[in-house]
Amino acid sequence: MNVKIRRHSLRSQVRDEMLARMRSGAVEPGQSISEAQLAADLGVSRTPLREALIGLAEADQIDWVEGKGFRFKPFSAEELEELAPIVSALEGLAVSLTATDQLPEIGRRLLTLAGDFRAEHVQFAHVAANDDAWHTLLTSGCPNQRLGEMMRNTRQAIHRYERLLVSDHTVVSRVAAEHVKIARAVCDGDIPAAQEALRENWINGVRRMIRLTNAGGGDR
Repeated sequence: MNVKIRRHSLRSQVRDEMLARMRSGAVEPGQSISEAQLAADLGVSRTPLREALIGLAEADQIDWVEGKGFRFKPFSAEELEELAPIVSALEGLAVSLTATDQLPEIGRRLLTLAGDFRAEHVQFAHVAANDDAWHTLLTSGCPNQRLGEMMRNTRQAIHRYERLLVSDHTVVSRVAAEHVKIARAVCDGDIPAAQEALRENWINGVRRMIRLTNAGGGDR
């Protein structure tokens, strides 16, 4: 289905559309990107499209291959496992930069959201949406905009793998205790404990995702 992009902030709109396609699993890993076809599909000229593609390549969301152009990144379980400690470290830094007087309120809201994770079995699309909202709230008090951009880019890279590995309709089971542990540490203002719990959550989550694809079921 063709998607026509409004001629307003074209580069960011094209970027968002590309990210949405990658996150939905609508593109194949390693597939070459035809700029002419994509420009026609989106209803934009080649200039904003190329600017968006360059930005995505710089953020490591797609690849640039010398002499061949842009392509969607191929699947790599090793890269996926490497991303988990990176995003947990970035989020841990964001929590440490949050004003201490904001932490109790953020922590309480995180505990409330974590209560929504207690259903034993849910579709993966629901899990992914809740998880996104939870981690966005966790880092919402961080004033460092550059750090925020780095976190978004790294999460997007993980989301790309999620959609390759797990369909939206796959039924998975939740591990809410990990989120509760993080939230309680934030409530208490215990930054080291929150950072360690974050690391466990991201690393365990990636491992569960890979195990899910191998066994046909799992936890999140």
